[in-house]
Amino acid sequence: MTKANIKILIDRLNEVYPNSGCSLNFKNEWQLLVATILSAQCTDERVNKVTEKLFDKYKTISDFANANLLDFEQDIYSTGFYKNKAKNILATANIVHDEYEDVLPRTIDELIKLPGVGRKTANVVRGNIFNEQAIVVDTHVKRISNRLGLTKSLDPVKAEYELMKVLPEETWTKYNHQIIDHGRAICTSQKPKCEICHLRDICKHGKSLKI
Repeated sequence: MTKANIKILIDRLNEVYPNSGCSLNFKNEWQLLVATILSAQCTDERVNKVTEKLFDKYKTISDFANANLLDFEQDIYSTGFYKNKAKNILATANIVHDEYEDVLPRTIDELIKLPGVGRKTANVVRGNIFNEQAIVVDTHVKRISNRLGLTKSLDPVKAEYELMKVLPEETWTKYNHQIIDHGRAICTSQKPKCEICHLRDICKHGKSLKI
């Protein structure tokens, strides 16, 4: 995609999705980290239902660190993959409590060393809490960025670096949220609504279709 079309893309996303933001409910960086770990292979809607009770039961990082594993597994059961998620969340809580004195580390290198925290989860926290511009390559961002022609890679980490090269840095975090909203409303996985898409004329996939 040309620089001119990238500007058009950003302008149109800002016009159509001006209020896009994180759809996970949280009150602080720790809650967002937990919610993002739970969101793997699970809808944000389901995660929000689970965390509404979870964050009322476990109010501090210390509460998480001292939680009973079996009880915690049941608390998050409906998010799927609950055994791994529970193990990772409680292990991370213990590390943050013991080594960081209940203050979540800010750098991506420190964050990705925590159990269950990959670049995607780390970048969610960095972009939405620490106000650091970060690309989050989830299924929507990967799919749509590929269709648009912004990236050719299906590997999330490679796609992240490719997007960082072509998108203006000040747009990274907002782009994540806008593309997720676009993926839910228009550019769905199986049947994208290209005929009504406001990005079709600058989209590699959309331009290739006869509608």
